[in-house]
Amino acid sequence: MSNLPALLKDALTIEGALGVALVDAATGLPLGAADEGTGLAVEVAAAGGTDVVRAMRRTLDGLRLGDGEGIEDLLVTTTTQLHLLRVVSGHPGLFFCLVLDRDRATLGMARFRLATIEKELVL
Repeated sequence: MSNLPALLKDALTIEGALGVALVDAATGLPLGAADEGTGLAVEVAAAGGTDVVRAMRRTLDGLRLGDGEGIEDLLVTTTTQLHLLRVVSGHPGLFFCLVLDRDRATLGMARFRLATIEKELVL
């Protein structure tokens, strides 16, 4: 049984979290999403994150870095937000998209917490 709802709820406890989604990188559609009721369109952030993940994968393929080289996480910053994209190990077609308030979040702690959550995912 999937523990995704509990993990999404846990991700929202990360300091500064505004919204989070587990995203299918092939379609850009969230398999699950949660937000803090701030009006953030998590689905839009997830779709945009899909384009970023795909672009980075094409870049890594072009660099031919060798077997085992893959994306762990990617960061997109705006003047008010941080978008942390964390690929699920063992399921490279999935990634978490965590949107954070830039003024309230601590990036290192958010990365650590999201990595922990990602490792706990059961599909």
